[in-house]
Amino acid sequence: MDEKTRIKKDIDLFEDNLEKLNKKNLIYDSRVVELATQYYNDSIYYLEKNDYFTAFGCVNYGHGLLDAIIKF
Repeated sequence: MDEKTRIKKDIDLFEDNLEKLNKKNLIYDSRVVELATQYYNDSIYYLEKNDYFTAFGCVNYGHGLLDAIIKF
């Protein structure tokens, strides 16, 4: 799988995880979700600029923040 396809897959996964989080009745600081979403948006921006390294890093930071909320 090439870099661009991999990043798009991770972006789709982030969207799915955000939707799952919104369906759960968890108590969490919404600022963390806001920050994760900002990283997600940054990932899309850098993907459009063909900066795959930065795009991949951004979406993974977003995943980490969502995972922390969901798992803990």
